[in-house]
Amino acid sequence: MTKLKVAIAIIFLYSFFSCHKKAEEAPLLAHYIPEPIILKDTTLIDVPFYLNLGEVSAKFIEKKRIDIENFYNKNIGTADFNGSFIVAKNGKILFEKYKGFSNFSTKKQLTSNTPLHLASVSKVITATAILKLIQEGKLDLNQKVNTVLADYPYQNTTIKTLLNHRSGLQHYSRFSHFIKTWNHKKVLTNYDVLDLLKKYKFPLAYKNDTHFNYCNTNYAILALVIESVYGKPYPEAIKEMVFAPLGMNDTFVFDYFTQKETVSQSYKSTGLNFGWDQYDAIYGDKNIYSTPRDMVKFDLATYSQEFLRKDLWEEALKGYSYEKSGTKNYGLGIRMRECPLKQPLHYHNGWWHGNTSSYTTLKNDTIVIMAISNKYTKKTYQSLKLSVLFGDYPFELNTEITE
Repeated sequence: MTKLKVAIAIIFLYSFFSCHKKAEEAPLLAHYIPEPIILKDTTLIDVPFYLNLGEVSAKFIEKKRIDIENFYNKNIGTADFNGSFIVAKNGKILFEKYKGFSNFSTKKQLTSNTPLHLASVSKVITATAILKLIQEGKLDLNQKVNTVLADYPYQNTTIKTLLNHRSGLQHYSRFSHFIKTWNHKKVLTNYDVLDLLKKYKFPLAYKNDTHFNYCNTNYAILALVIESVYGKPYPEAIKEMVFAPLGMNDTFVFDYFTQKETVSQSYKSTGLNFGWDQYDAIYGDKNIYSTPRDMVKFDLATYSQEFLRKDLWEEALKGYSYEKSGTKNYGLGIRMRECPLKQPLHYHNGWWHGNTSSYTTLKNDTIVIMAISNKYTKKTYQSLKLSVLFGDYPFELNTEITE
């Protein structure tokens, strides 16, 4: 064999074994094919509970978006509005807007993740936690409060009459009217409210379960009921029962003593900081901070019996105060409008210092409308009128809502 033939043979054998080894080491061709990128629908909000609400058509979304946006621009999101707004159906966002600042001094912009003070819309969540404790067999709707809170002085008050504002309790902001030595500088906690009720036994505004009397004291006491039954502070209990299971990651109960400087601030209509007062540490009636998107999650959960039984929601959504004629009523932590030949409308508005809020839940149409502002305005309340875009509800788009 000539030297040339030997050289060719060596090169051939080297190439053969080299290529064979590479073929063995090389991964399958499929490994080089990139996995398909699945784009998440950022306009769809969901919760980890079974829901049977159906999809929302693109045609429906487009038509309603135009109507909602036109209404928002004219009635809510004007030049002086500072806040957050959303409308969603079955978790699908039809329209949302975030305008202004959470802190006017630092010019920190409001975004979809910026928690604002819900004011009295917090009552809806406190009531839900109570209903969950009832579902778990740890409470009864007609149970006397003094069976949970020792020495609670009003013998006939029940869990129900706290929830529906028929206990007759005095508002804690009126306690100073009965106490000559009132200390206006002392920051009150929920336990201070209970201790003052025990010590002074303030006269009831109405006999228990005879009249509707909207009163923050009811929900301050309900927060203590939750703490006593659940065995943890209200902020932790609400997080574990509601916020965490629903993925409400931007929602929390405000701690007056540690978070005053870090939360979104509250402003008068003039833009001046509203500041704080001696009632700002009390929770249950207020002091939950949340976002419109998180409130969509909360609303979605109301359609799932995995979260709370249907019969308990039905108890919450019916009226309890008919001693006066009219269209307004109150359920268990929710307001309502009941008009002949109209669909019942369920909602809750809020106001605390410069914070105003409005939560509207249209149960027949699976719509939620949420407006929050940290600069005092009544424009948040106008959002209730959007209900007429979805059903036969007792409003008109050109009427003025002042509460």
